[in-house]
Amino acid sequence: MDYVPLAVPFFLLAILLEFIFGWLKNNNTYRLNDTVSSLFMGSLSTASKIVLIGVGGAVFYAIETHYALWRMDDSLLITWIFAFVAYDLCYYCFHRIGHERQIFWASHVAHHQSEEYNLSTALRQTSSSFLLNWIFYVPLFLIGVPAKVFVSVASINLIYQFWVHSQHIPKLGWYELFFVSPSNHRVHHATNDIYIDKNYGGVFIIWDRMFGTFQEEQEDEPCVYGIRGPIRSFNPLWANIHIYLGIVKDFFRTEKFKDKLRVLVARTGWQPDDVAKKFPSKEYNPKTYIKFDPKVSKLISFYGFIQLIVLAIIGPFIIEYGSSNYILGVIYVGMLVFTMVSTSRWLEGRSAMYMEISRLFIFTIVGLFGSQYSQTYDAAIYLLIYTLINFIALPFLGKISNNQSTAYQHG
Repeated sequence: MDYVPLAVPFFLLAILLEFIFGWLKNNNTYRLNDTVSSLFMGSLSTASKIVLIGVGGAVFYAIETHYALWRMDDSLLITWIFAFVAYDLCYYCFHRIGHERQIFWASHVAHHQSEEYNLSTALRQTSSSFLLNWIFYVPLFLIGVPAKVFVSVASINLIYQFWVHSQHIPKLGWYELFFVSPSNHRVHHATNDIYIDKNYGGVFIIWDRMFGTFQEEQEDEPCVYGIRGPIRSFNPLWANIHIYLGIVKDFFRTEKFKDKLRVLVARTGWQPDDVAKKFPSKEYNPKTYIKFDPKVSKLISFYGFIQLIVLAIIGPFIIEYGSSNYILGVIYVGMLVFTMVSTSRWLEGRSAMYMEISRLFIFTIVGLFGSQYSQTYDAAIYLLIYTLINFIALPFLGKISNNQSTAYQHG
Protein backbone atom coordinates (compact mmCIF):
# COMPACT_ATOMS: atom_id res chain seq x y z
CA MET A 1 0.00 0.00 0.00
CA ASP A 2 1.18 3.51 -0.81
CA TYR A 3 0.79 5.53 2.39
CA VAL A 4 1.86 8.89 0.91
CA PRO A 5 -1.66 10.07 -0.14
CA LEU A 6 -2.84 9.44 3.43
CA ALA A 7 0.02 11.56 4.76
CA VAL A 8 -0.51 14.59 2.50
CA PRO A 9 -3.06 16.36 4.79
CA PHE A 10 -0.62 15.97 7.69
CA PHE A 11 2.19 17.35 5.51
CA LEU A 12 0.17 20.48 4.76
CA LEU A 13 -0.81 20.90 8.41
CA ALA A 14 2.83 20.53 9.48
CA ILE A 15 3.87 23.19 6.95
CA LEU A 16 1.29 25.58 8.40
CA LEU A 17 2.40 24.85 11.97
CA GLU A 18 6.08 25.30 11.10
CA PHE A 19 5.29 28.66 9.49
CA ILE A 20 3.37 29.79 12.59
CA PHE A 21 6.16 28.57 14.88
CA GLY A 22 8.83 30.43 12.89
CA TRP A 23 6.72 33.58 12.79
CA LEU A 24 6.16 33.51 16.56
CA LYS A 25 9.87 32.91 17.16
CA ASN A 26 10.83 35.70 14.74
CA ASN A 27 12.69 33.10 12.68
CA ASN A 28 10.48 32.60 9.65
CA THR A 29 12.00 30.24 7.07
CA TYR A 30 9.26 30.68 4.47
CA ARG A 31 8.86 32.98 1.47
CA LEU A 32 5.58 32.96 -0.44
CA ASN A 33 7.17 32.79 -3.90
CA ASP A 34 9.55 30.00 -2.91
CA THR A 35 6.85 28.03 -1.08
CA VAL A 36 4.41 28.33 -3.98
CA SER A 37 7.16 27.14 -6.32
CA SER A 38 7.93 24.11 -4.13
CA LEU A 39 4.29 23.10 -3.78
CA PHE A 40 3.72 23.62 -7.50
CA MET A 41 6.62 21.25 -8.13
CA GLY A 42 5.14 18.65 -5.80
CA SER A 43 1.72 18.93 -7.42
CA LEU A 44 3.21 18.65 -10.89
CA SER A 45 5.19 15.59 -9.87
CA THR A 46 2.04 13.89 -8.59
CA ALA A 47 -0.17 14.92 -11.50
CA SER A 48 2.40 13.99 -14.14
CA LYS A 49 2.17 10.36 -13.08
CA ILE A 50 -1.26 10.33 -14.71
CA VAL A 51 0.12 10.98 -18.19
CA LEU A 52 3.75 9.81 -18.02
CA ILE A 53 4.16 6.09 -18.50
CA GLY A 54 7.33 4.74 -16.90
CA VAL A 55 9.09 1.49 -17.69
CA GLY A 56 9.95 0.77 -14.07
CA GLY A 57 6.61 -0.78 -13.16
CA ALA A 58 6.67 -3.04 -16.21
CA VAL A 59 10.22 -4.18 -15.44
CA PHE A 60 9.38 -4.85 -11.79
CA TYR A 61 6.33 -6.89 -12.80
CA ALA A 62 8.32 -8.94 -15.30
CA ILE A 63 11.08 -9.68 -12.79
CA GLU A 64 8.69 -10.57 -9.98
CA THR A 65 6.65 -12.82 -12.27
CA HIS A 66 9.38 -14.56 -14.26
CA TYR A 67 12.91 -13.86 -13.05
CA ALA A 68 12.94 -13.52 -9.25
CA LEU A 69 15.38 -15.95 -7.63
CA TRP A 70 12.81 -16.70 -4.93
CA ARG A 71 9.80 -15.03 -3.35
CA MET A 72 9.84 -13.75 0.21
CA ASP A 73 6.81 -14.30 2.40
CA ASP A 74 5.05 -10.96 2.91
CA SER A 75 3.37 -12.28 6.07
CA LEU A 76 6.69 -12.44 7.92
CA LEU A 77 7.96 -9.44 9.89
CA ILE A 78 11.55 -10.22 8.89
CA THR A 79 10.60 -9.72 5.23
CA TRP A 80 9.35 -6.20 5.97
CA ILE A 81 12.37 -5.30 8.10
CA PHE A 82 14.79 -6.60 5.49
CA ALA A 83 12.96 -4.81 2.67
CA PHE A 84 12.89 -1.54 4.63
CA VAL A 85 16.63 -1.57 5.28
CA ALA A 86 17.53 -2.87 1.80
CA TYR A 87 15.33 -0.24 0.16
CA ASP A 88 17.18 2.52 1.97
CA LEU A 89 20.52 1.12 0.81
CA CYS A 90 19.26 1.13 -2.79
CA TYR A 91 17.96 4.65 -2.22
CA TYR A 92 21.39 5.72 -0.99
CA CYS A 93 22.98 4.39 -4.20
CA PHE A 94 20.39 6.10 -6.39
CA HIS A 95 20.59 9.33 -4.42
CA ARG A 96 24.37 9.43 -4.52
CA ILE A 97 24.66 8.90 -8.26
CA GLY A 98 21.79 11.37 -8.62
CA HIS A 99 24.20 14.03 -7.39
CA GLU A 100 27.43 12.78 -8.90
CA ARG A 101 26.45 12.14 -12.55
CA GLN A 102 24.91 14.66 -14.93
CA ILE A 103 22.07 12.65 -16.44
CA PHE A 104 20.91 11.49 -13.02
CA TRP A 105 21.35 14.97 -11.53
CA ALA A 106 19.04 16.25 -14.26
CA SER A 107 16.24 14.10 -12.84
CA HIS A 108 16.92 15.05 -9.21
CA VAL A 109 17.97 18.71 -9.31
CA ALA A 110 14.41 20.02 -8.98
CA HIS A 111 14.31 18.95 -5.34
CA HIS A 112 17.36 21.07 -4.51
CA GLN A 113 16.52 24.34 -6.27
CA SER A 114 14.74 25.97 -3.35
CA GLU A 115 16.91 28.63 -1.74
CA GLU A 116 15.00 28.21 1.50
CA TYR A 117 14.86 25.11 3.69
CA ASN A 118 11.57 24.18 5.29
CA LEU A 119 8.94 21.47 5.23
CA SER A 120 7.57 22.67 1.89
CA THR A 121 10.97 21.85 0.39
CA ALA A 122 10.28 18.19 1.13
CA LEU A 123 7.31 18.30 -1.25
CA ARG A 124 9.39 19.87 -4.02
CA GLN A 125 9.74 16.78 -6.19
CA THR A 126 10.96 16.10 -9.72
CA SER A 127 8.66 14.94 -12.50
CA SER A 128 11.28 12.93 -14.40
CA SER A 129 12.72 10.53 -11.84
CA PHE A 130 10.61 7.74 -13.36
CA LEU A 131 13.05 7.64 -16.27
CA LEU A 132 16.02 6.19 -14.41
CA ASN A 133 15.53 5.72 -10.68
CA TRP A 134 13.83 2.32 -11.05
CA ILE A 135 17.16 0.78 -12.13
CA PHE A 136 18.48 0.91 -8.57
CA TYR A 137 15.59 -1.10 -7.13
CA VAL A 138 15.78 -4.02 -9.58
CA PRO A 139 17.94 -6.04 -7.11
CA LEU A 140 15.12 -6.01 -4.57
CA PHE A 141 12.78 -7.73 -7.01
CA LEU A 142 15.48 -10.15 -8.14
CA ILE A 143 15.93 -11.40 -4.58
CA GLY A 144 12.19 -11.76 -4.11
CA VAL A 145 10.86 -8.68 -2.32
CA PRO A 146 7.10 -8.72 -3.08
CA ALA A 147 5.68 -5.69 -4.91
CA LYS A 148 3.24 -5.08 -2.05
CA VAL A 149 6.10 -4.83 0.42
CA PHE A 150 8.21 -2.71 -1.93
CA VAL A 151 5.48 -0.10 -2.44
CA SER A 152 4.80 0.08 1.29
CA VAL A 153 8.39 0.48 2.47
CA ALA A 154 9.11 2.96 -0.34
CA SER A 155 6.24 5.17 0.81
CA ILE A 156 7.28 4.91 4.47
CA ASN A 157 10.82 5.89 3.48
CA LEU A 158 9.51 8.95 1.65
CA ILE A 159 7.22 9.95 4.51
CA TYR A 160 10.12 9.73 6.96
CA GLN A 161 12.14 12.15 4.84
CA PHE A 162 9.50 14.87 5.20
CA TRP A 163 10.25 15.95 8.77
CA VAL A 164 14.02 16.31 8.27
CA HIS A 165 13.47 19.34 6.00
CA SER A 166 13.42 21.85 8.85
CA GLN A 167 15.74 24.49 10.27
CA HIS A 168 13.97 24.61 13.64
CA ILE A 169 15.00 21.19 14.93
CA PRO A 170 18.49 21.12 16.52
CA LYS A 171 20.98 18.28 16.59
CA LEU A 172 19.61 15.11 18.17
CA GLY A 173 22.65 13.51 19.81
CA TRP A 174 22.95 9.71 19.61
CA TYR A 175 19.99 9.48 17.20
CA GLU A 176 22.14 11.00 14.45
CA LEU A 177 24.66 8.17 14.70
CA PHE A 178 22.16 5.87 13.00
CA PHE A 179 19.34 7.88 11.44
CA VAL A 180 18.98 10.81 9.07
CA SER A 181 18.10 13.94 11.04
CA PRO A 182 17.22 17.55 10.19
CA SER A 183 20.79 18.58 10.99
CA ASN A 184 22.57 16.16 8.69
CA HIS A 185 19.96 16.63 5.95
CA ARG A 186 20.45 20.40 6.11
CA VAL A 187 24.04 19.61 5.16
CA HIS A 188 22.80 17.62 2.19
CA HIS A 189 20.85 20.60 0.83
CA ALA A 190 23.67 23.12 1.35
CA THR A 191 25.94 24.50 -1.38
CA ASN A 192 28.91 25.30 0.88
CA ASP A 193 32.17 23.69 -0.24
CA ILE A 194 32.41 21.59 2.91
CA TYR A 195 28.85 20.28 2.51
CA ILE A 196 28.65 19.48 -1.21
CA ASP A 197 27.76 15.87 -2.09
CA LYS A 198 27.27 14.64 1.47
CA ASN A 199 24.65 12.77 3.53
CA TYR A 200 22.65 10.81 0.96
CA GLY A 201 20.74 8.43 3.25
CA GLY A 202 16.95 8.46 3.27
CA VAL A 203 16.28 6.97 6.71
CA PHE A 204 19.65 5.58 7.83
CA ILE A 205 22.75 7.78 7.97
CA ILE A 206 24.90 4.68 8.54
CA TRP A 207 25.40 4.29 4.77
CA ASP A 208 27.11 7.68 4.62
CA ARG A 209 29.30 6.80 7.59
CA MET A 210 30.22 3.48 5.96
CA PHE A 211 30.94 4.82 2.47
CA GLY A 212 32.69 8.08 3.34
CA THR A 213 30.00 10.60 2.41
CA PHE A 214 29.05 11.77 5.90
CA GLN A 215 29.50 15.38 6.97
CA GLU A 216 28.36 16.87 10.26
CA GLU A 217 26.74 20.31 10.34
CA GLN A 218 29.23 22.92 11.59
CA GLU A 219 28.20 25.80 13.84
CA ASP A 220 30.74 28.12 12.19
CA GLU A 221 29.56 27.23 8.66
CA PRO A 222 25.87 28.16 8.22
CA CYS A 223 24.17 26.25 5.42
CA VAL A 224 23.49 28.14 2.18
CA TYR A 225 20.66 26.40 0.35
CA GLY A 226 19.96 25.92 -3.34
CA ILE A 227 22.11 24.74 -6.25
CA ARG A 228 25.40 26.02 -7.63
CA GLY A 229 23.85 26.82 -10.98
CA PRO A 230 20.82 28.83 -9.80
CA ILE A 231 17.94 28.92 -12.28
CA ARG A 232 16.63 32.29 -11.00
CA SER A 233 13.07 31.25 -11.82
CA PHE A 234 9.97 29.77 -10.21
CA ASN A 235 8.83 28.10 -13.44
CA PRO A 236 8.20 24.39 -12.67
CA LEU A 237 8.75 23.32 -16.28
CA TRP A 238 12.11 25.06 -16.51
CA ALA A 239 13.05 23.65 -13.12
CA ASN A 240 12.51 20.13 -14.45
CA ILE A 241 14.24 20.43 -17.82
CA HIS A 242 17.06 22.97 -17.56
CA ILE A 243 19.81 20.43 -16.81
CA TYR A 244 18.60 18.15 -19.62
CA LEU A 245 18.75 21.10 -22.02
CA GLY A 246 22.25 21.96 -20.81
CA ILE A 247 23.40 18.41 -21.55
CA VAL A 248 21.88 18.55 -25.03
CA LYS A 249 23.54 21.91 -25.73
CA ASP A 250 26.95 20.63 -24.64
CA PHE A 251 26.44 17.48 -26.74
CA PHE A 252 25.97 19.51 -29.92
CA ARG A 253 28.48 22.24 -29.06
CA THR A 254 31.50 20.01 -28.48
CA GLU A 255 33.42 18.94 -31.57
CA LYS A 256 34.97 15.80 -30.09
CA PHE A 257 32.94 12.62 -30.49
CA LYS A 258 34.22 11.10 -27.24
CA ASP A 259 33.13 14.22 -25.38
CA LYS A 260 29.67 13.92 -26.91
CA LEU A 261 29.39 10.52 -25.25
CA ARG A 262 31.07 11.60 -22.04
CA VAL A 263 28.78 14.56 -21.47
CA LEU A 264 25.92 12.14 -20.79
CA VAL A 265 27.68 10.25 -18.00
CA ALA A 266 30.22 12.81 -16.79
CA ARG A 267 30.42 14.06 -13.24
CA THR A 268 27.91 16.77 -12.46
CA GLY A 269 29.05 20.18 -13.69
CA TRP A 270 31.63 18.83 -16.16
CA GLN A 271 31.94 20.51 -19.57
CA PRO A 272 34.09 19.59 -22.59
CA ASP A 273 37.16 21.84 -22.82
CA ASP A 274 36.10 23.42 -26.11
CA VAL A 275 32.63 24.16 -24.74
CA ALA A 276 33.96 25.55 -21.45
CA LYS A 277 36.12 28.04 -23.36
CA LYS A 278 33.24 29.35 -25.46
CA PHE A 279 30.46 29.02 -22.89
CA PRO A 280 32.03 29.08 -19.41
CA SER A 281 29.79 28.39 -16.44
CA LYS A 282 29.10 31.32 -14.16
CA GLU A 283 31.12 31.31 -10.96
CA TYR A 284 29.18 30.63 -7.80
CA ASN A 285 30.17 31.77 -4.33
CA PRO A 286 27.78 30.72 -1.55
CA LYS A 287 29.13 33.45 0.73
CA THR A 288 28.21 36.27 -1.66
CA TYR A 289 25.23 34.78 -3.48
CA ILE A 290 22.00 36.80 -3.26
CA LYS A 291 18.77 34.82 -3.20
CA PHE A 292 16.31 35.11 -6.06
CA ASP A 293 13.50 37.03 -4.37
CA PRO A 294 11.76 39.45 -6.78
CA LYS A 295 9.63 42.04 -5.06
CA VAL A 296 6.02 41.97 -6.20
CA SER A 297 2.87 43.69 -5.01
CA LYS A 298 0.67 42.26 -2.29
CA LEU A 299 -2.08 41.79 -4.86
CA ILE A 300 0.09 39.62 -7.09
CA SER A 301 1.34 37.69 -4.06
CA PHE A 302 -2.27 37.12 -3.00
CA TYR A 303 -3.17 36.06 -6.54
CA GLY A 304 -0.35 33.52 -6.51
CA PHE A 305 -1.44 32.23 -3.11
CA ILE A 306 -5.04 31.80 -4.31
CA GLN A 307 -3.85 29.82 -7.35
CA LEU A 308 -1.98 27.53 -4.97
CA ILE A 309 -5.06 27.03 -2.77
CA VAL A 310 -7.25 26.27 -5.79
CA LEU A 311 -4.68 23.79 -7.04
CA ALA A 312 -4.56 22.08 -3.64
CA ILE A 313 -8.36 21.75 -3.62
CA ILE A 314 -8.81 20.45 -7.16
CA GLY A 315 -5.64 18.34 -7.26
CA PRO A 316 -7.23 15.17 -5.81
CA PHE A 317 -10.16 15.44 -8.24
CA ILE A 318 -7.78 15.82 -11.18
CA ILE A 319 -5.95 12.68 -10.13
CA GLU A 320 -9.25 10.81 -9.73
CA TYR A 321 -10.67 11.89 -13.10
CA GLY A 322 -7.34 11.58 -14.86
CA SER A 323 -6.75 8.08 -13.59
CA SER A 324 -10.06 6.91 -15.06
CA ASN A 325 -9.74 8.68 -18.42
CA TYR A 326 -6.32 9.23 -20.01
CA ILE A 327 -7.48 11.97 -22.40
CA LEU A 328 -9.11 13.90 -19.57
CA GLY A 329 -5.95 13.38 -17.55
CA VAL A 330 -3.79 14.93 -20.26
CA ILE A 331 -6.16 17.91 -20.54
CA TYR A 332 -6.31 18.49 -16.79
CA VAL A 333 -2.56 18.19 -16.31
CA GLY A 334 -2.02 20.58 -19.23
CA MET A 335 -4.33 23.11 -17.58
CA LEU A 336 -2.48 22.72 -14.29
CA VAL A 337 0.88 23.27 -15.94
CA PHE A 338 -0.39 26.34 -17.78
CA THR A 339 -1.62 27.78 -14.47
CA MET A 340 1.66 27.05 -12.70
CA VAL A 341 3.81 28.59 -15.43
CA SER A 342 1.66 31.71 -15.68
CA THR A 343 1.50 32.19 -11.90
CA SER A 344 5.25 31.65 -11.59
CA ARG A 345 5.86 34.40 -14.11
CA TRP A 346 3.75 36.82 -12.06
CA LEU A 347 5.72 35.92 -8.94
CA GLU A 348 8.99 36.56 -10.78
CA GLY A 349 7.90 40.18 -11.18
CA ARG A 350 7.25 39.81 -14.90
CA SER A 351 4.05 40.41 -16.81
CA ALA A 352 2.13 37.27 -17.67
CA MET A 353 -0.85 39.12 -19.13
CA TYR A 354 -0.85 37.53 -22.59
CA MET A 355 -0.19 34.10 -21.13
CA GLU A 356 -2.96 34.59 -18.59
CA ILE A 357 -5.47 35.69 -21.22
CA SER A 358 -4.60 32.64 -23.33
CA ARG A 359 -4.93 30.38 -20.30
CA LEU A 360 -8.32 31.71 -19.31
CA PHE A 361 -9.58 31.59 -22.90
CA ILE A 362 -8.66 27.88 -23.06
CA PHE A 363 -10.27 27.29 -19.66
CA THR A 364 -13.47 28.92 -20.92
CA ILE A 365 -13.59 26.64 -23.95
CA VAL A 366 -12.96 23.56 -21.80
CA GLY A 367 -15.61 24.68 -19.31
CA LEU A 368 -18.24 25.33 -21.97
CA PHE A 369 -17.50 22.02 -23.64
CA GLY A 370 -17.57 20.11 -20.36
CA SER A 371 -20.90 21.66 -19.36
CA GLN A 372 -22.55 19.79 -22.23
CA TYR A 373 -22.07 16.43 -20.51
CA SER A 374 -23.70 15.31 -17.28
CA GLN A 375 -20.61 13.54 -15.92
CA THR A 376 -18.48 16.70 -16.18
CA TYR A 377 -21.20 19.34 -15.74
CA ASP A 378 -20.51 20.25 -12.11
CA ALA A 379 -16.74 20.43 -12.62
CA ALA A 380 -17.25 22.56 -15.74
CA ILE A 381 -19.44 25.07 -13.89
CA TYR A 382 -16.85 25.44 -11.12
CA LEU A 383 -14.17 25.91 -13.77
CA LEU A 384 -16.19 28.66 -15.48
CA ILE A 385 -16.77 30.46 -12.16
CA TYR A 386 -13.04 30.24 -11.37
CA THR A 387 -12.21 31.54 -14.85
CA LEU A 388 -14.61 34.47 -14.51
CA ILE A 389 -13.05 35.51 -11.19
CA ASN A 390 -9.61 35.38 -12.78
CA PHE A 391 -10.78 37.51 -15.70
CA ILE A 392 -12.09 40.13 -13.25
CA ALA A 393 -8.70 40.25 -11.52
CA LEU A 394 -6.68 40.68 -14.72
CA PRO A 395 -7.04 44.47 -15.18
CA PHE A 396 -5.76 45.07 -11.65
CA LEU A 397 -2.83 42.69 -12.15
CA GLY A 398 -1.97 44.30 -15.45
CA LYS A 399 -1.64 47.80 -14.01
CA ILE A 400 0.72 46.63 -11.30
CA SER A 401 2.76 44.21 -13.40
CA ASN A 402 3.75 46.81 -15.99
CA ASN A 403 5.85 48.67 -13.42
CA GLN A 404 7.23 45.45 -11.96
CA SER A 405 8.16 44.09 -15.38
CA THR A 406 10.16 47.24 -16.09
CA ALA A 407 11.93 46.88 -12.75
CA TYR A 408 12.64 43.19 -13.50
CA GLN A 409 14.27 44.07 -16.83
CA HIS A 410 16.48 46.75 -15.29
CA GLY A 411 17.11 45.06 -11.93
